[in-house]
Amino acid sequence: MERVSLRPHDLLRLSPSAPPFADAPGWVAAALERAPFVVVRRAPPIGDEIAVGVRGIVRSERFGTWIAPRWIDAILTPEDLRARNPDPARAGLPAFALLRAIAPILDSRGLDWGPAGSAGFELATAMPTVTQSSDVDIVVRAPTPLPRADASALFDALSHAAQKTGTRIDVQIETPDAAFSLAEFARASLRVMQRHADGPRLVTNPWAAS
Repeated sequence: MERVSLRPHDLLRLSPSAPPFADAPGWVAAALERAPFVVVRRAPPIGDEIAVGVRGIVRSERFGTWIAPRWIDAILTPEDLRARNPDPARAGLPAFALLRAIAPILDSRGLDWGPAGSAGFELATAMPTVTQSSDVDIVVRAPTPLPRADASALFDALSHAAQKTGTRIDVQIETPDAAFSLAEFARASLRVMQRHADGPRLVTNPWAAS
């Protein structure tokens, strides 16, 4: 695959000819056999290699590594996944019910968004990943500043939807070069913790570097 612009939370389908990851724990090979996908991590590249993570069956099974672009067969962004539906037999799970409930809230504000985490992984791979107690992780793209009052109103609307479906939601606002929590930005605090590839920073204006 030609070099492309990848962002954290993008899911990458690996080529069948991709070599095994060096120094990987034993569960990694089995995880990739079930679903040959890795997720782009927020970490610096090594040369032209992309920082990625492998997801196992349980929360403790997470493995970070790097991969060359030539071993990537396909890219699925969170925005791609918002148009996908889960298996009908699993659509009633709280996480998927919440995804349906928040879609009009986010769409009405003209935001680019999509699911990440377990819901995004299941929508990408069709592997049962979401559980009855799974949170919903959402990525919202905000290349230009989002007024704090608008962020607060959005947080309240999404939180209300989460309460009605009996689950929790975690929204990450993605600027062109970093990310921060909507919940934190919606508060009155002047500074937020911004996640960069080279580490976290406390900032007053999350868009200043962009």
